[in-house]
Amino acid sequence: MATGQQTSTPQGEFHGRTGEVVRRLQELHPKLIDLSLDRLEILLARLGHPERSLPPTIHVAGTNGKGSTCANLRAIGEAAGLKVHVMTSPHLLSVTERFRLAGQLVSEDQLVATLEEIEQVNDGAPITVFEVLTAAGFLLFSRVPADLLVLEVGLGGRFDATNVIPTARACVITSISLDHQGFLGDDLAGIAREKAGIIKQGVPVFVAPQPEHVMAAIRDIADAHKAPLYRLGHEFTIAPQGDGLRYQDETGSLTLPAPALHGPHQAQNSALAVAALRHAGLNLPDTAFAGIGNTYWPARLQPLHGTLTHDMPSDWELILDGGHNPGAGTALADVLTTWQDRPLHLIVGLKDSKDVQGFLRPLIPHATSIQAVAEDGQHLAMPVQTILDAAKAAGGTAHPGPDIRTALKRLREEAGDNPAPARVLICGSLYLAGCALALDGATPR
Repeated sequence: MATGQQTSTPQGEFHGRTGEVVRRLQELHPKLIDLSLDRLEILLARLGHPERSLPPTIHVAGTNGKGSTCANLRAIGEAAGLKVHVMTSPHLLSVTERFRLAGQLVSEDQLVATLEEIEQVNDGAPITVFEVLTAAGFLLFSRVPADLLVLEVGLGGRFDATNVIPTARACVITSISLDHQGFLGDDLAGIAREKAGIIKQGVPVFVAPQPEHVMAAIRDIADAHKAPLYRLGHEFTIAPQGDGLRYQDETGSLTLPAPALHGPHQAQNSALAVAALRHAGLNLPDTAFAGIGNTYWPARLQPLHGTLTHDMPSDWELILDGGHNPGAGTALADVLTTWQDRPLHLIVGLKDSKDVQGFLRPLIPHATSIQAVAEDGQHLAMPVQTILDAAKAAGGTAHPGPDIRTALKRLREEAGDNPAPARVLICGSLYLAGCALALDGATPR
């Protein structure tokens, strides 16, 4: 994503030898974000146009669900025996998470060598760090053979650095809601037009359900590019069937397992991945689409079982989610309506620029308690007091954590000697999620 997410880990900076290169590159451009393709196109030309030598590509834009859809695309491709490249952002623990080469995370040595090569070729020209990382991905992907590239947009679409690719096999637009208003505005139709900027001439585009005026904006751009438009709920559908799902499009139906990623919204993200790959000309066997039952994507309603749980009662659940905008709050609330079997305690921290009231408002009715946190090193963390004030304005009550460990300790002490089963959800920010994973002892995978 093209905010600070393009230049920082949840702990604040890139680490190790990668961090040394990135810190030098950060001096080349005064802005963290500068949505334009010109600088990157010049750099890619100097590098021999690696973006023109990529495997068949599926390009994914949207506000919520991009990462989950990309993870499903990878899971299906690998279930078919394909070698799959993936580029996503931001990362949670290590920058190497952004680049998966034929199924394996890039090594730090390989990434540092690539960044240093780009630094030398760029020769001090103005360039943003996200543009350099995008160039690094294209260079790596052009040099390592693979059958499929799953490419996630950072911010917007039309002027996002990933949009320098000349074509794709399919484009995907996930759910669109308000986020990054400082760059994309606060008009959903206008945001949709920016996201739809990834649509390529004649390339099919697969779109999640949207408000009608949002879908109309996407349809106009698809029509202008003669790009076949496939809308979830119209040209293709997904519905519960037994313990799994039934997918249907004009080529036929598939019986699928339940998605490995939790939450009702994951059926939608799974359907987008299935539809895109069914129409990408890769001739995957029907059995490959059961790969959605094995998808892994961290910080999406992810149960934690590591260090953070050691002092929790054995029958308590600790769950992590990186959703951070009003749309994500609504999706989370849909999940919470199914969590009526035990008290729910929220531990919430956000990035300072986010709509905290919009995120919290749908969650408050489901929460037994809310604690606001800001971890040391959490990039651009919203002050705890700001979260407390926003919770009050949204009709709820929150208390200062003020950090994850202290918040968990307080819950344990308040539960007493014979605690009833309970559920704790850490949420509000991918940066906070990265901090939580580090505290829990997680490693990149």
